[in-house]
Amino acid sequence: MKAKTILQIVLAVVIVVLIYGLYNSIQKPMKFDNEYTKRRDACAQKLKTIRTLEDAYKQTYGVYTGSFDTLLNRLANEDSMLVVSKVINYDVIPADVDINEMPELEAAKKGYISRVEVYVNPLQKLIDDKKLPIEDASGRTRQMTKEEVSNVRYVPYPRDEKYEFTLSAGQIEKNGYYVPVFECKVPLTSLLSDLDEQAVRNKIAEVEQVAGRYAGWKVGDMKNAVTDGNFE
Repeated sequence: MKAKTILQIVLAVVIVVLIYGLYNSIQKPMKFDNEYTKRRDACAQKLKTIRTLEDAYKQTYGVYTGSFDTLLNRLANEDSMLVVSKVINYDVIPADVDINEMPELEAAKKGYISRVEVYVNPLQKLIDDKKLPIEDASGRTRQMTKEEVSNVRYVPYPRDEKYEFTLSAGQIEKNGYYVPVFECKVPLTSLLSDLDEQAVRNKIAEVEQVAGRYAGWKVGDMKNAVTDGNFE
């Protein structure tokens, strides 16, 4: 084989290697960002669900809870949420009376309307009211099953680890009153623990450049009476 031919082959191999290296250097950050976004969105879905459960718990028991066992067991197993429904007593309403044109308070005084108080299961009420949506593999939105709710405490990624969200609750003083607060969060170090370490460090540094930004995803705050998520 001539030296010129050998040189051409070597140059071709070098070019292929360089092209592959360039392609990989572009694709690798893109793959990481896509995975990061996918995991962020999955986390956001669970954190929104946890917030809905905590709101239902507070509505039922007057406070938030910092225990997943307490949150999930009580909401699933107790008929403790007070629901007030309006019942129209058609049998006592005169034929010439239209209660739709009458103030509700007046209708209640005349006995045309009654209010019935019933204690129901909080979790079932959330499902019935369609407040626990989830998107399935086909992209359709449906209500979560009770089994899916029971697993909401677990961080969705990485698949081969079983991290739990950190859940806290308490009270803070505001304008002379004590206000219930809660916080649920997961650090990026857990959520991205199976990805490239340098890429994770770079992402954390990027997030922390935003003043006061928590390097992870969360809802609620133990220092402020808010239930917003930092992904919203």
